[in-house]
Amino acid sequence: MNTGRPSLRLFAPAKINLFLHVLGRRDDGYHDLATWMQKIDLFDTIDLEVVEESGVQLSCDDPVLPVHTDNLAGRAAEIFLLKSKNFNGKGLKIKLQKKIPIAAGLGGGSSDAGTVLRGLNELSGYEFGDEALIDMARSLGADVPFFAVADSAVVAGGIGDLMYGVESLSNYTFVLVNPDFFVSTKWVFENLSLTSEKNNSKVFRFQKRNAALLSLDDMHNDLEAVTLVAHPEIEKMKESLLALGAAKVLMSGSGPTVFGVFPDNRESISSDFQDIAAVLRQQYGNKVYISRACTGASPSGKAPGFDPGIRRFESCRPSHQ
Repeated sequence: MNTGRPSLRLFAPAKINLFLHVLGRRDDGYHDLATWMQKIDLFDTIDLEVVEESGVQLSCDDPVLPVHTDNLAGRAAEIFLLKSKNFNGKGLKIKLQKKIPIAAGLGGGSSDAGTVLRGLNELSGYEFGDEALIDMARSLGADVPFFAVADSAVVAGGIGDLMYGVESLSNYTFVLVNPDFFVSTKWVFENLSLTSEKNNSKVFRFQKRNAALLSLDDMHNDLEAVTLVAHPEIEKMKESLLALGAAKVLMSGSGPTVFGVFPDNRESISSDFQDIAAVLRQQYGNKVYISRACTGASPSGKAPGFDPGIRRFESCRPSHQ
């Protein structure tokens, strides 16, 4: 893609929710949340190219997904270009290569959108600060603000836009199992019955930038019970991961992806993650992923892997999956 025009390659990470508490419904239709989110090294790849013609052209290698500004990443680009003065009316070509499963509870579409905002900010000479990027992201969906900032792990409140950076879980491997069906986030929230606020005091103590208070014992997802009603096989997926040595298991987001947490010093039935993945693929299909946490971000104004024509902006590098 070395055309002589400004361009950038982005790696948009998936996320997992280590806890997700739904605190109440808001007047704007969203829900107030308290959630612990971690970016992981399962990526979509996004190529951006600035062009003279105004507007956004987005193509995607997955025919299921919409293109141009019907795609969330395309809408993010459109919002940025409308607010930007430094682009001077120029347009953008976006090439999106999907690896994160769709409608899986892993934030794939949100990550694409938030990562595009960050990438465009770099191409514009860092025209906007984090708060302005979060404002743009907020209008696109509850998970998008997380991917519009550099933090690899946060505890978040509000709709996910009030974030406190915390340490990444660097001493663990995550094994993700995504079955061959989609779950609608809208449907899950519509069928969620809000219970008492018994967990709220425990949740709010995390919102103090104190990573020492976070524990895997706090793993919980209020949405899991809703998704389980329609897809009881999720419980079997969790049982399979536990049987293979996971210390903890949970459904991420609104599902249906389930992940197992394997500490680096674990004693599991199978010592090799490729063996674990092979067993799970026999049971649940090919969408089984071995991932580690993203543990940092590029310093502001610098991007690793710089070469003529293409700059690479990444908060963690793709692994050999």
